[in-house]
Formats: sequence, structure tokens, C-alpha cells
Amino acid sequence: MPHRRLVDPVPPGIANIKSGIVATLVGHGLDTGVAIAPWFEGMRVGPRDFTGPQGPPYLTYREACRVIQRALAALPGEGLGLLLGGRQSLGEFGLLGLAMMASPNFGEAMRTAVRFAPVTGSMLDLAVVEDADGIAVTLRTRTHEPAIEAYLCEEFLASCHNLCRALLGEGFAGKRIELAYPAPAHAARYAEVLGAPVAFGRPDSRVVIAREWLAHPMPAANPVALRELVAVCRAQMPSEQPPAGIVAALQERLALQVADTPRLTDLAAELHLTERTLRRQLRAAGTSFRALHDGVRERVACELLVAGKLPIVQVAAAVGFNDARDFRRAFKRWTGRLPREMRRQCGGCALARP
Repeated sequence: MPHRRLVDPVPPGIANIKSGIVATLVGHGLDTGVAIAPWFEGMRVGPRDFTGPQGPPYLTYREACRVIQRALAALPGEGLGLLLGGRQSLGEFGLLGLAMMASPNFGEAMRTAVRFAPVTGSMLDLAVVEDADGIAVTLRTRTHEPAIEAYLCEEFLASCHNLCRALLGEGFAGKRIELAYPAPAHAARYAEVLGAPVAFGRPDSRVVIAREWLAHPMPAANPVALRELVAVCRAQMPSEQPPAGIVAALQERLALQVADTPRLTDLAAELHLTERTLRRQLRAAGTSFRALHDGVRERVACELLVAGKLPIVQVAAAVGFNDARDFRRAFKRWTGRLPREMRRQCGGCALARP
């Protein structure tokens, strides 16, 4: 049976990794007294971004790989993926865990989990493959990352083992596990933690689930809840559109609505994104909705002022201000000049467009 992908690779330069994996390593570093600041040297984020009340930031795939590699070099002990993944519970899978619980059977729950794994911040590309014993879930890194491949697989397998036992009971175990990398020094711990025989140095990394588990009914099966949860998971999937494209598309829509007060929620819907995803993509591009909105209003206001045909009160209305005083304050903030100063200094000259 051919390999059937359920998740396409997301470009590694977009900040759409929900950095729970990095946050877990940061927490472990703090618990063990390891200096974590060097992990973020030369990066746009730092330790404080992972310890504040606002929740960890989104990272690009490359950023996450870099931090994990540095963390593994600094942290003591072996098999950290097995250790930290083994501490995760059903609740940490959030909406995806609920969607699995609402599925009709375990086979469908697994397919839902693989399809929407990026929602949880998974850094592995997953796919479902038919196997003589049932199904196999394959695990692949998006780029060649030998320094962290074992950690990513360990963390994923240990956390999913906990998840499956929470859904099916303590009797659950995978049929077998095959891993593409060489056996590490702590190889014996894999079978102890994962409850299945493990073979290293195989062509692909995958976990095989026996056929008899696939038809096992989910105790909280609910087709209505499942549809709603799947819809939310789909909306939260990382966007593959490059941030620059998002910015240009949003600027275009803002320009069409410059006299109004557009809502980010409505603009996100026009772009077929959730508001949360759009905000994340704007952060990845180094900007924000307010900055783009102000930029469009500033450009249009400058053009109208230089043209010299409209009174300032009408220019204010044209760019969405009901009160000319609010417009003057905003324009001063944008340009360092008052509207009348801009008009007087530029006179009848044509303003160069960006």
C-alpha cells in the first residue's frame, strides 16, 4: 500500500510552531539549575518569553530546532525525550485530545490525531500507512536534523503512549516500534517506557498499532461534538502562506476599507484564516494589525493632503476618523508633523508612492 500523507510539510521559515516542546525544555532547565539564556543567543526570543503569563511564543521550525539542539547539549542525562514526553497527560493535547475522545473508534481517533498534529506544536511530519498488522504512523523530521531526531521521536512516542493509555486503558500497547536512527546508549529504556518492542536502524521511523485496537469504541464518542472540534482544529492549523503574502493581502483589504474601521476577525475570515492564526503570521512578519492599519491610513492621508483638494476634516473622515482632533494626533504620531504642516511643506508636489 502506498504511503498516504495526512500532513503536508510546512515551510520551515514561518513562525507557526506552537513552542510547547521548547517550553518544556526551558522548564526542565530551570528545575535542574542549568543556564538557559545561552540557548537563545542571537535569537529574536529569550527565556522571558517562555516563563511569563502570556504563554510561549510561536517559533519557526529552524528556531525551534536550534533551541532544542542547544538545550540537549546543556542538559544532563540521557533519554530526555522519554522523560519529558512521559510526563504529559491527556489534558495537554487540548482540543485535539477532545476530538480524539469524541471519535467513534480508536482508528478514527488516530487519523484525526495525525491529521491535526500541527495544532499541538508537533515538529514531526506524520502519515498513516497500512500495515499487515493494522496501521503504522510514520514519523519524519521536516529537514535533516540528526542532532535532535531522537529527542523529537522520543518525546512524541512517550507523550502519545500516555495519551493512548488515557483513552483506552492501561492495557494499551503498540505492536512494535521501528526507528531510523542508531540505538542510543539508553536504548533499553524505550521498551520500558513505551511498552512495545523497539528496533533501531530501520528504513523509517514508525509505530505499528495492532488491528484489534482500531475498532475499539471511544467511550465519549459524539458525532456532533466531533464535527465542531474538527472544525476548530482545522481553523487552528498553521498557515502555509508566507508572512509576506499575508501582509500584502491584508494591506490590500485595508486600503479598500480605509474609510471604515475594519475588524481583524472579518479580515481574517476573508483570508480564510482564524484571527489567532492571522495575528501569529503578522508577528512572524515582524508587524501587527495596528501597524499595518496605521500605515495604510498614513499613506492615504498623505496623498490626500498633498493633493490639496479636501479640507483636513474631510481627509480625516476619508481615513476613518470621525473627529479631526483624533486624526491630527494620530497623524502627528505617524509622521512627526501635523496635517497642515504636511500640506504646507509639500505644497503641490506629488508624493512618491511606496
